[in-house]
Amino acid sequence: MTEPQQTAATRLAQLEWRWKAFDDLTTAEVYAMLAARSAVFVVEQNCVYGDIDGLDSEAWHLFAYGDGSGEKRPPLAGYLRVLLPDAEDTDIRIGRVLTTAEFRGIGLGNAMLERSLTHIREQWPGTPIRLHAQAHLQGFYGAFGFTPVSEIHEEDGIPHVWMRSV
Repeated sequence: MTEPQQTAATRLAQLEWRWKAFDDLTTAEVYAMLAARSAVFVVEQNCVYGDIDGLDSEAWHLFAYGDGSGEKRPPLAGYLRVLLPDAEDTDIRIGRVLTTAEFRGIGLGNAMLERSLTHIREQWPGTPIRLHAQAHLQGFYGAFGFTPVSEIHEEDGIPHVWMRSV
């Protein structure tokens, strides 16, 4: 294993994973979640949109925290939320998938998706899963069994596509 691969593998192995319902989140976790979503989606992607959409309180949230040795709070490395089926939508929906700048390039996106899909399929077997992907990430999500179910369309100035896995 080369030095960068070893470093990436080591950093992945050091992550602390938290899978929680909204009511179980601490104020620090909510703050970290909203700060990361704002940094990635609003600032980095220059996309002004209503991130606080009223759906977080019904969602499950997956957090990946980096090694925060010596820090009061470890840094948030990655995050995603999972919306369960409801009266309006019978699919499970994965959204707000992000890795923070400091943790990119170590395979965290793969690890988060693997972890979330394993959990979803154990808890809600046979339920289709859908996500609204940025169009350039179709190959990434396709590797996890997602296929496009819509045409590419623009949302908030960024090309997106709905994808689904059964």
